[in-house]
Amino acid sequence: MPIYHKLGQIPAKRHTQFRKPDGSLYYEQLFGTIGFVGMSSLLYHVHRPTRIHEILESIEWKPQVAVEKNIAPRRLLGFRVEPQDDYLQARRYVLVNRDIYIALAAPRRGFKDYFYKNADADELIFIHKGRGALRSFMGRIDFEPGDYLVVPRGMIYQMHFETEDNRLLIVESFHPIYTPKRYRNNFGQLLEHSPFCERDYKLPHSLETYDERGQFLIKVKKQDTLHHVVYQTHPFDVVGWDGYNYPWGFSIYNFEPIVGRVHQPPPVHQTFETDAFVVCSFCPRLYDWHPKAIPAPYNHSNIDSDEVLYYVDGDFMSRNDVEQGMITLHPAGIPHGPQPGAIERSIGKKETNELAVMIDTFKPLMVTTDAIAIEDPNYKYSWQE
Repeated sequence: MPIYHKLGQIPAKRHTQFRKPDGSLYYEQLFGTIGFVGMSSLLYHVHRPTRIHEILESIEWKPQVAVEKNIAPRRLLGFRVEPQDDYLQARRYVLVNRDIYIALAAPRRGFKDYFYKNADADELIFIHKGRGALRSFMGRIDFEPGDYLVVPRGMIYQMHFETEDNRLLIVESFHPIYTPKRYRNNFGQLLEHSPFCERDYKLPHSLETYDERGQFLIKVKKQDTLHHVVYQTHPFDVVGWDGYNYPWGFSIYNFEPIVGRVHQPPPVHQTFETDAFVVCSFCPRLYDWHPKAIPAPYNHSNIDSDEVLYYVDGDFMSRNDVEQGMITLHPAGIPHGPQPGAIERSIGKKETNELAVMIDTFKPLMVTTDAIAIEDPNYKYSWQE
């Protein structure tokens, strides 16, 4: 949950005259969510943000579902997704439902001649590999491996990479993304027992203001369609803003794990939440210290949620043959647990160096054609002895 932040020049009072050096007005814009009751910021533009020059083509941008009703455990070999030059063309949707689209991407470069806006969904971008900067009309956020980037819906942004070997896990959420409610007080402040705090946030900085006229292409994703809209002025023309609705980052390496004498359940790893799914961070941590502890997780039934695990680095205690970039899906309706030998291997171990991102959805996920193309078909049978 972002905190109050501001950059650049703003008037002393909102919704009042704010004039340029030549006496003309800056143009105020409310950038908010959930009507007028969600988080919002007030932006001040050099030019009207409404100056459409032309609307060009609209391209269907919809995941292609291969398996609508899935019961099988699945493993996807994520690093088999082929790199692409373009940031959007690199995006491959693998697991989807009405609340969430989960994608993998390996863009060699960011944006060259356009800007991007997701008008449908908040985006949570996990940087597995790559360095660079997320640029928007609200400033710049520098990113590196391990960073989560939260981009509110409606944000016009660009991703600029300093590297060519980039690997991203992208979550498009049709519900606002927040920090876990149980870690916040009534004022929104993260509490003392939270596994991270506001000091860990990466906030926008270095506001870039462009007073430029011309033709600026913005690709707007709305209703599974990518609309090409040309504006008359540069979208990064904001001279100042303040509020709570803006892009922000958080590094998985700043997550402080919660441990106990016996195995702790996944909610202790929770990092983000929505009304439809949660995101957890599995990080290096000490194992349980009860003299008869079994560090590996116990078998459990997925009755109410589908569990997705994205493997980032290290040896994952409950799985065999884990590689970076793999995704496992364990659907609701059947139990799952450690693979053969994992429980025995874990006994007596003092710590784990695993790094992974978990997504638990409250509605079933559908499997796309892009997922089938990178699937390990034998994974569902790997518990046989």
